[in-house]
This record gives sequence, structure tokens and C-alpha cells, in this order.
Amino acid sequence: MGDRALLNRRLDGFGTTIFAEMSALAVQTGAINLGQGFPDTDGPEAVREAAVRALREGRGNQYPPGPGVPELRTAVTDHQHRFYGLTFDPDTEVLVTAGATEAIAATMLALLEPGDEVIAFEPYYDSYAACISMAGATRVPLTLRAPDFRPDLDALRDAVTDRTRLLLLNSPHNPTGMVLTRAELAVIAELAVERDLLVVTDEVYEHLTYDDAEHTPLISLPGMRDRTVSISSAGKTFSFTGWKVGWITAAAPLIAAVRTAKQFLTYVSSGPFQYAIAEALRLPDSYFTGFREELRGKRDILADGLTAAGFEVFLPQGTYFITTDIAALGEKDALAFCRGLPERSGVVAVPNSVFYDDKEAGRSQVRFAFCKRDEVLRDAAARLLR
Repeated sequence: MGDRALLNRRLDGFGTTIFAEMSALAVQTGAINLGQGFPDTDGPEAVREAAVRALREGRGNQYPPGPGVPELRTAVTDHQHRFYGLTFDPDTEVLVTAGATEAIAATMLALLEPGDEVIAFEPYYDSYAACISMAGATRVPLTLRAPDFRPDLDALRDAVTDRTRLLLLNSPHNPTGMVLTRAELAVIAELAVERDLLVVTDEVYEHLTYDDAEHTPLISLPGMRDRTVSISSAGKTFSFTGWKVGWITAAAPLIAAVRTAKQFLTYVSSGPFQYAIAEALRLPDSYFTGFREELRGKRDILADGLTAAGFEVFLPQGTYFITTDIAALGEKDALAFCRGLPERSGVVAVPNSVFYDDKEAGRSQVRFAFCKRDEVLRDAAARLLR
């Protein structure tokens, strides 16, 4: 095989994800896992039973249609209209994917060419960098800085070049919990139209906003309907992260392009679960508001505990993660801190520094997930305090 490396050079340096490393540490040490973002309870019983019913009735046990089952595609369009007043054609403007991660990968592979530039807010979910690299494009980070993590929109404008093809946005933003305001989105939309840019929006935490923050889909703003790929999924909203059911809504030409790439990744996935998520999307408003308030309470439990333990806490507007700074604890290296935390305190967290290109900007930031039972959060807080 000679001297050539086995791994494609576009993936050089990515290695094992931080989530796998930290979750393995949790298992190894028996620590409370507040690192990887998955709930420790299942979602609504009615939704779980809908999946069981689909299995027993033989729906989805064989290959579902490539774009997704009609029931789910229609439910997605009804959801977009119900919550945002947006209208999509379920046959040509919706694509079901194996979670949002595949949606992002298929979109990057479909829309990017080698040499294209992609502007993304950092810190960013780690698959963004990998998917951009796999497409042969170049990522251009726009750094969000503590304490409020608001985007510098003048810097965004300056970052756009003749090679910029696409903006990759995530709001509500993982890991910082920042939620873009309508005014910020309007500036981004104006820039996209002016410079003829495509925009991909990761909106998986769309129903998890707190206090006065509200989620506004960028695709709803003037000039964005034909240039935005809007991505969401069921995992975070309904607490069934293992089902891996995601979807894309976009204009028909964009869906056709992404579908071309997606069909050679998984082709189809999650057959019976698609029928269950179709029912989940039609749950009453009380479910969505109740779930949001439940998560807000969990956020506050963990935020209070982390503050008492000496962390500087940046209270999130959305998602189910809290970003903290460990400098107040006399610590500087978030990665080393997180690797040692399970043995020291019996708690697992994730270092935000791995989500930055600008390592200094996030060197002392640590992320904790609060999508756990209240008693688990209180136990974790007590361990950290000790």
C-alpha cells in the first residue's frame, strides 16, 4: 500500500468524535453523562406506540419511498404551516433523511464544489466541518464570543468573497444556546440575496427556546424561499434520538439536488418510525409548550448548580445545553478538564474548544447537557460542588 495514508486526506484530523470519547468515559467510570445530548427518558408514549403499531401492521418494514413516506411528508408540511405559516408541496419540497446529520451531509455533497467557501458560526456541531471537507469545500468560521455569543454581522459581510457559495446557520445554536433574532435574520437574508448565496439552516432545536427568545425560520423572510435549505428532525423535539428521523424543506430544485446525493448515502431509513413521527408532529400545542417549559426548568436546575460549583454560566436562550467557562475555577484547558472530570467528580461534560477553529476563543469553555431527569441534574450538581 506504500506510504499513502489509508484515510482520505479530506478527513485527516477528524478522528473519533468528542461525543464518542466522552460517552465512553462515562461508561468506563460510571459517571453521570451530561456530555452527549440525549435524554435519559423516552418521549411520549403515544408516539412510541405508533411505532409499535406500524411495525405490527407491516408499514415501513420494507423499503419506504425514497423521499419518505407520504404521511410524514404531509405532516412536515402541515407542521411548517401550523407553526410558521409556510406552505410546501409534500411531493416535491420535502425530503426525509436519516436524522439532521445525514441531511447536512447530503446537502453539502449536493450543493458544493471543490474551491467553494462555506461560512459557518463557530463553535459548530462537529459534523459541519467534516461534511464541508468531504465535499471538497473550505469552511470560513465566524466566531461567536462569550458572554452573549451574538454574531458580528459586519464581520459576516466582510467574510463573503467571490468564492462564497453557502452560509451554514444553526439557530437555536448548539452549543452556545444563542437564538438568532428576527432583526439579525433580516440582515443575513439581505446579504444572501445581495451576494446570491445559498443558505442551509439547521433548526433541530426549533421548539426548544426559552424566556423571550423565539425561533423564526430564515426561509420565511423575503427573498429566502428559493435559496434556503431548512433542516430539522424529530430526535430533540420528541426525545427519540435513536430513531434518526430528519427532514428537509426547500424549493423543489434544491430538494431535487439534495435528493440526488442522499439516495447514494442511506437511500432510505427509519421506515416504521416515519409513521410514528408523522403522528408526533400532530400532537397538540400543549405538548410543545409543556416540553419547552419542562426543559426550561431543567436548564435552571443545572445552571444554579453549576453557578454554585464555581462555573461561570452563560444561560442559553435555546437548545438543551449550557456553556460554561472554567477560568473561574482556575482551569484553562477545557479538553484536559473534561478528560479528568469523570474521575474527579463523577460527571461527564464536553469541551467546547473542539468545536472552534479559533482554539483560544473556546479554550476554557465546557458544555453540559440538561436533557436529563431532575434528580440526575441535582446529583450531578452536588458532585461538582463537592
